[in-house]
Amino acid sequence: MPSVLEAAVKCQEFGAQGITVHPRPDERHIKKSDVFDIKPFIKTEFNIEGYPTKEFIDLVTKIIPDQVTLVPDSPDALTSHSGWDAIRKKSFLQEVTKEMSLHKIRTSVFVGTDLINIEAVKEIGAARIELYTEPYAMMFMSNKEKALEPFLEAAKIAIKVGLGINAGHDLNLDNLKYFSDNIPGLLEVSIGHALISDALYKGLENTIHLYLQQLKK
Repeated sequence: MPSVLEAAVKCQEFGAQGITVHPRPDERHIKKSDVFDIKPFIKTEFNIEGYPTKEFIDLVTKIIPDQVTLVPDSPDALTSHSGWDAIRKKSFLQEVTKEMSLHKIRTSVFVGTDLINIEAVKEIGAARIELYTEPYAMMFMSNKEKALEPFLEAAKIAIKVGLGINAGHDLNLDNLKYFSDNIPGLLEVSIGHALISDALYKGLENTIHLYLQQLKK
């Protein structure tokens, strides 16, 4: 309690366009057994994110989600604090991406806004990037235009080299609409902590509808 399966099914019923899970080694977010349990019930997009250890890759290739999002945080990290150095980790990420492609799983690489780094993701063979949006969220209340600038440039480069654009980390009901309205080519946002926190006060169904309204063009 609470039931991860029931939560995933309810999120879909209430209009969520995708389900993201992050099965960490200590299973504090979701248990591996939960990932297997919910897979048959996911009718929307299913995204599994995590650091690509052998154990993680084995799990993903058994589940076969629509997308895998590779994050650079070590297994003992509390949460993500940066994106991949796609230049330094190029060969490693290429191997993982190749393995995912053999199973027809789309790969997204979690990155910051460094433009050369984003270009390197294309060379790795991934289909998308996920922009790490904590810096945007931290600056949003004081200067939203300045907060957006590096993400706008990053999105332009991603589009130029042919990468799809996802985003996530600290996006919420205050800052999501401005980001969504102003980032070209934005395909997907992953929101967990803020959405569940809002749901405590607003209810899960209502909260999902509120987030979907922020994404309307």
